[in-house]
Amino acid sequence: MKDFFEYLNPGETDREWGVFLNVAGKASIGPGMIYPSREHPTGYYYTWKKGRILDEFQLIYILKGNGILENELGQFELEAGSVVLIRPNEYHRYRPLLETGWVEYFLGFNGHLVKHFYEQATFLMQESVLRYGIQDQILECFHRIFAGVESERPGFQQIAAGQLIELLGYLVAYQKRGEFSGKPIEKIIQRALLHMRENVEANIDLQDLAAQYHVTYANFRKMFKKYTGMSPRQYHLELKMRRAKELVLTSDKSIMQISEELQFESIHYFSRYFRKKLGYSPTELRKTIS
Repeated sequence: MKDFFEYLNPGETDREWGVFLNVAGKASIGPGMIYPSREHPTGYYYTWKKGRILDEFQLIYILKGNGILENELGQFELEAGSVVLIRPNEYHRYRPLLETGWVEYFLGFNGHLVKHFYEQATFLMQESVLRYGIQDQILECFHRIFAGVESERPGFQQIAAGQLIELLGYLVAYQKRGEFSGKPIEKIIQRALLHMRENVEANIDLQDLAAQYHVTYANFRKMFKKYTGMSPRQYHLELKMRRAKELVLTSDKSIMQISEELQFESIHYFSRYFRKKLGYSPTELRKTIS
């Protein structure tokens, strides 16, 4: 992909969407080259001596080379696979090493939903550099955003907004995986997930399950929720709801039979929970295909 950068003018509708793109680009900086390019507009261009403060979020993904980032939190070395997090109103400056240069992808964006996502994933507000390596899923998000920006077809801002949210989702996923990677609890949780999937119809004694893995239920529940985003019981109920929906839509079994097969305590509880999770009762769902 050739080098480019586009500075955009999001309209009122784009801003009201909740996530909007201000800038996107790719730059290949060879050893000894001046950085940043003087072609960047006022407000974005900066000198190493002065640094800069932006009124937006930025993600910079380093694909090759090495460099350095300095901000109010300190100094950070950058290498291929580093994701640099820039937040609004934070002083910062970064550059490649003269002897190596680098290849960077960058996005600048804002919106009230962006602030919400960053506040929910607290590490996005606290960390300066994420070291995830070169990840195909992250690259694919950047490439799709770049393609949309270069075409500038109607609605590209809204499509880019979805892709930005997807990109943030991958950052959260990689962060979670890193917290568990190589630790015994990761294998325990993965075994528990498999056990739940293979026993969707059963009522699993979760405390007994934790004991089988030689961990306390309190610790198992805490780590399971951190890994999946929900408690073990919630996760198993979600699996039951997926199976229930499948049976309602594809089988001739009665609602009572489905409730009993999935071992709900009563058909009334099953129907009530089904409506709560899906927005309609099992009977109402079945009528949509009759």
